[in-house]
Amino acid sequence: MTKKTSPKKSSRTTKPKAGSAPKRKTPAKGKSASAKKTAKGRFSWLPKLLLQISLIIVCLIVFWMIYLNAVVREGFEGRRFQIPARVYSEAQELYAGATMRQQTLTALLDQLGYVESSLVNQPGRYKQQGSSIVLYSRGFEFWDGSEQAQRLVVDFSADSIRSITDMAGRSVLLTRLDPLYLGQIYPGVAEDRVLYKLDELPERLVLGLLLVEDDRFFEHWGISFRGIARALWANISSGSARQGGSTLTNQLVKNLYLTPEKTLIRKVNEALMSILLEVHYSKNDILETYMNEVYIGQQGSRSINGFGLGAQFYYGTTLEGLSIQQQAMLVGLIKGPSYYNPRRNPERAKARRDVVLNVWFEQALISESEFNNAINSPLGVTSKPGQADFPAFMEALRLQLATDYRKDDLLAEGLTIYTTLDPVAQAALEDNVHASVSQAERGYGLQSGSLQAAAVMTRPSTADVLAITGNRYAKETGFNRALNAVRPVGSLMKPAVYLAALESGYTLADTISDADVAVSTREGDVWTPRNYDKKSHGNPMLIDALAKSYNQATARLGMQVGLANVFDVIERLGVSDNVPLVPSVMLGAHEMSPFEVAQMYQTLAGNGFYSPLNLIRAVTHPDKGVIQRFNLKVDQRFKPEVIYLLQAALHEATQTGTGARIARDLPPYWWAAGKTGTTDENRDAWYAGFTGDRQLVVWVGRDDNEPTPLTGSSGALPIWIRVMDQLQPVQDRRSTPVGVNYYSVNDAGIEVPDWCGNTRDIPFAAGSKPAKGLGCHNSEQNSETDKKSWWQKVFN
Repeated sequence: MTKKTSPKKSSRTTKPKAGSAPKRKTPAKGKSASAKKTAKGRFSWLPKLLLQISLIIVCLIVFWMIYLNAVVREGFEGRRFQIPARVYSEAQELYAGATMRQQTLTALLDQLGYVESSLVNQPGRYKQQGSSIVLYSRGFEFWDGSEQAQRLVVDFSADSIRSITDMAGRSVLLTRLDPLYLGQIYPGVAEDRVLYKLDELPERLVLGLLLVEDDRFFEHWGISFRGIARALWANISSGSARQGGSTLTNQLVKNLYLTPEKTLIRKVNEALMSILLEVHYSKNDILETYMNEVYIGQQGSRSINGFGLGAQFYYGTTLEGLSIQQQAMLVGLIKGPSYYNPRRNPERAKARRDVVLNVWFEQALISESEFNNAINSPLGVTSKPGQADFPAFMEALRLQLATDYRKDDLLAEGLTIYTTLDPVAQAALEDNVHASVSQAERGYGLQSGSLQAAAVMTRPSTADVLAITGNRYAKETGFNRALNAVRPVGSLMKPAVYLAALESGYTLADTISDADVAVSTREGDVWTPRNYDKKSHGNPMLIDALAKSYNQATARLGMQVGLANVFDVIERLGVSDNVPLVPSVMLGAHEMSPFEVAQMYQTLAGNGFYSPLNLIRAVTHPDKGVIQRFNLKVDQRFKPEVIYLLQAALHEATQTGTGARIARDLPPYWWAAGKTGTTDENRDAWYAGFTGDRQLVVWVGRDDNEPTPLTGSSGALPIWIRVMDQLQPVQDRRSTPVGVNYYSVNDAGIEVPDWCGNTRDIPFAAGSKPAKGLGCHNSEQNSETDKKSWWQKVFN
C-alpha cells in the first residue's frame, strides 16, 4: 500500500473555488516595520515647513523692527524740532509821558489775554484802581533781550501815562509788555506749541504729571505689565473700559506716530515702538518731548499742544506763573481735552481737576493747606485765548518773508518772527473802519454791506507797517483789498506835480491859471480835464491849487513843468509799476493798491527819504539766536527844503482845502497833512495823510466798481479822523530846515508889509522869495490908503 504524503505549501496564493467564500486574513497585532516607515515618510516635510515658516516670521519681525526703528528715530529727532514759525506783534512800551489813555491800556491787556482780577498775584493779571492800573506783566524773551515779569502800578492823567512804579514804590523808566501772539505764519499747519526744556518746567508740575499718568515711568521699558494688569482688573471689575494701561511713552508714541484707531496691530506697533524709543533715548528726553507734545486743547483748526502753550491758552499766563490748581487742571485735561474743556464744561472740568489734586495730596506732593486752597478755588480760565487774528497783515507778512525764506524753513525750523504790528493801532483801525463805513451806508441810504474799505497805517520815521485791514470786516479772510484792490488813485497823484514844480524853481506863492485847459496827446486825442465843481477859480497860488485840488490848474502846471519831470518824481516817490506816460496820470488815472499808495506817501511823510515799507523787526532761531534783523534802509530822494514846502501845502489842505474837516473835528493844535482823492463818478474815495508819527491811507468803494455818493472828503477822511482821534498821535511837525524862510504874502502871492490885513506866512526855499509890493494890494498908489484902513481896523 502506498503512503500518502502532504503536499508542500505553495508560496502562491491559491484561488478560492467558485462559490466558496474567501478566507479572511487574521490581522497582525502591530504595524509592520514597512508600515511604520511609510507613515514616517508621509509627514517628514512638516518640521521643515514649520522651520521655514518660523524663519520667515522671524525675518519679517526683524525687518519690521528695523523699519519701526527707523521710523522711531527719524520721527523723534525730526518731530521735536518741527515747529512752525511763530509770529508776534510789536511790544507796547510803557513809560512816563507816553500818549496812552487808561482805557486803551485795559483794552490792550484784554487783547493780550490778561485777566482782570481783584488779586494781582500771578503774571497775566491786572486790576483798575481809580486812575491807576495795577498789573503783573508776564515777561518775555525778546530778540534783543529778556523782559522780566514784574508787578507795576501805572498811573494815568487824561491822555497819557503820568508815572510807573514797582510795588516798592520805585520809579520804572521804561518797560515792555509781552507782545501779542499773532499765530503761525502758515495757518494750514494744524499744531502749535511753545517749547520748554525739562529744566525750565516747574518741578511739581512734572512730578504731578507722573503721579497721575505714569507713576513707574522711571522703572519700566516703555510698557508696563503691572499697569496693564491693573487696568484689566479695573475694567473687568467695573464691567466697562474705564482704565488704560498705557505709559507716558505709549502716549507719546501714539501722538507722534500712530493713528487713533483701536486695533490689535496698532497696539502691537505701539508696544514695539515704545520699547525702541526707550532703547534709543533717555527718560529725560522722552519726558521733555511729552511735555511739549501732549494734546490739551483745540482752537478752531489750531491744535494746542504742550503745557507751555496750554498755560497761555487757558490762563493767559506763563507756565512758570501757574498756580497749583491751574497746573492740576492742565494735567487733568490730558485724559480728555474736549470732554473736560473748562470753557465749555466747567463742572466736569472742576471735578477732573479735583481728582488730580486728591492724588497729589495723597502722594504728599502738596500740603494740606495747599490742597484746601486749591480745591476751593474757581477754575479761573480766561474768557478767550490771547491770540489775535489779522489776516490782512499776515498775508503781507508772508509776502515779505517769501523773499528771504523757504516755506519749509517757516514750517519746521521753529523760527520766531517779531513784527511791526501795533495792536493798539490795529484795533483802532478795525473798529473805526467798520463803524464809519456802516455810518456812511446809513447816512446815504445805501444797502448794508454794499461798501468796502481798506487801510494801511505806517510810521513815517521808520516805514514800519503798524496796521492793515483789507476788509471792512477785518477778521474775514479772502480778498485782501489793502494789497490787491488796484484802483485809480485820483487826486492822490497831484502832490507829484507840485513837487516837480518846486524842484524846478516854482514857489508856493506863484500863481497858476485855473482856466479851462486842453492837452493834445500822442494818439491825437485832446485831454480836457475839468474841476470837480465844473468851475474855474482864477489864478490861485500853487499852495491853494493843491490844497483845494484844482484839476485844471494842476494839469496846466504839469504841462509847464514837463511830463518827464513829473514822472521822474512819481518814480522817486516809490511808485514802481510801469506808469503810462500820459498826461491824465497827473490827475490820478493810474491804478494802485492802498499798500502802494502808503509806500508813495511814506516818502512824503518821511521828509523825502525813501524807505521800503517793512513788517518785520527781527527773526530768531531757537538755537542760532537772531538770524536776521531788519534795519532801517533809507535813500534820500528829495531835498528836505522842497519836501518841507510840499508838506506845508498838504497841511494847508487840512485847514482850508478838501481836508478842512480835520481842522473842524480835531483839536486846533494838531499838525497834520494829507490829500483827498476821488475818481470818476465817485467810484473810489481816498485819503492819504500823516501826522508827526503816523501815516494812514484809507480807501472806500465798491467791489463791483459801481458809483457811490462818496468823495474822499466824505468817505475816506472820516475814517482817518476817527482813527487818529482815538490814537492821539504825535502832532508836532519837524523843525524848519536851514534855508527855509517865511514871508507874509497876500492872496496874489505878493509880499506885503506886516501891517496889512488878510495875509499869511508861506515858506520859501533858500534863493527864492515872493515878489514885493509896496502896499497891501500890489501897488504903491494904494499904500497910504491901505495903511489908513489898517489903522482904522485896529483902533475901531
